[in-house]
Amino acid sequence: MYKRFIRPVLFCLNPEAVHSLVARALKVLFTFPYLRILVKKVLSIRDEQLSRVVFGIKFPSPVGLAAGFDKNAHLISELDALGFGFIEVGTVTPLGQAGNPKPRSFRLPKDQALINRMGFNNLGLDAAVLQLAKRKKGIIVGGNIGKNTLTNNNVAIEDYDIVFQGLYPYIDYFVVNVSCPNISNLQELQENDELSALLCRLTMLRHKQSEYRPILLKISPDLSLNEATAQVQTAMQYGLDGIVATNTTRSRNGLTTDVDKIKLIGNGGLSGKPLFEKSLQLVKHITTITDGKLPIIGVGGIMSEEDALAMLNAGASLIQIYTGFIYNGPCFVKKINRAILKADNNA
Repeated sequence: MYKRFIRPVLFCLNPEAVHSLVARALKVLFTFPYLRILVKKVLSIRDEQLSRVVFGIKFPSPVGLAAGFDKNAHLISELDALGFGFIEVGTVTPLGQAGNPKPRSFRLPKDQALINRMGFNNLGLDAAVLQLAKRKKGIIVGGNIGKNTLTNNNVAIEDYDIVFQGLYPYIDYFVVNVSCPNISNLQELQENDELSALLCRLTMLRHKQSEYRPILLKISPDLSLNEATAQVQTAMQYGLDGIVATNTTRSRNGLTTDVDKIKLIGNGGLSGKPLFEKSLQLVKHITTITDGKLPIIGVGGIMSEEDALAMLNAGASLIQIYTGFIYNGPCFVKKINRAILKADNNA
C-alpha cells in the first residue's frame, strides 16, 4: 500500500517538505487517545528473542533509526510507536543553526538513494534538552553530537564538550560525528591528532560523571581500510564503546541516475542502496581487526530484510535505517524484525 499509493504522492513533493509534513502528521495523529498504543501494537514486535545487550544497554530489538530524521528530539514517542528498538537524535550542535541553503535534499528513485547537504540544521542544545527532559521512560535514545558550522576546527573540541555535557543526563549513549561530508572541513577532525584530542576530552569528561554513558565514533564510508583501522585503533585506545559504520558518502560511483541530474544536484552525502556494499565491507573489516570484540552499529544502504540480515551476519550488533525507511514505509521495521526472528529460529 505504501509503495503503490502513498509513496508516489509523497515523492511528488520536495523531500524536506515531506519530512516536515510527516512529522506534523505524526504529532497530530498521536494526540488522539489510544491511537499511539494501537499503532505500536500493529507495527511493533516485542519478543525477548529480539533483545540485545550491547555496550551495557538492553535494546528491545536491534533495529534503530539513524540520526538525521529527528534532529531536535521532537518525535521520540511517535517514532517509538513505529517499532524502532532505539532512536538516535541529532546531530545536535551547541547553538541552533539553519544549515546549508535550500534545496539541500534530493531523491534518486532509480538508485533507491538520497543525496543531502543539510548541514547540521537543528535548533541547538537547549531546544533538544527541553524535549529530551520530557521523553517517556523506557525508550532508548542516542545523541549524535557535532560542532557548529562557524566554529573553527582549532576550537571544535569546545563545541563537542558543550553538547556532551549538556546532553549527558538525558540520553543513553553518544555518537561522535566527525565524518559528515556536509560541514566544511569537519572531516579534518578525523585525522589522528585531532581525533585523539577530541576523544581524550570526551572520555575524561565521562570520568567526572556519576553515571556511565557509552560513546561511539561514527566513521566515513570513504575511508580506506588502513584509515578505518587507524580510527578504530584510536577509538579503542581511548576506551570508546563502539563504532557506527557508516555515515553518508561523497562517492557517485555506480549510479544509474542520469549524470547531468547528478551534476545539477551537486555536493552532498549519498545514502541508500549504492552505499550498502561500502558499509557492509567496513563492518566486516572492523569485526575482523577487533576479533568481534568492539560493538558495531551497522548503517548505510539497508533497503531490504536481506540487507539487514547481511549486516548483522557481517558482525554488526545493532543496525540503523533511514533511507530504507523512507523508501519502504512504516512497516519496514516490523519486516526486518520478523526476518531476524525467522533467521534465528532456523539457525
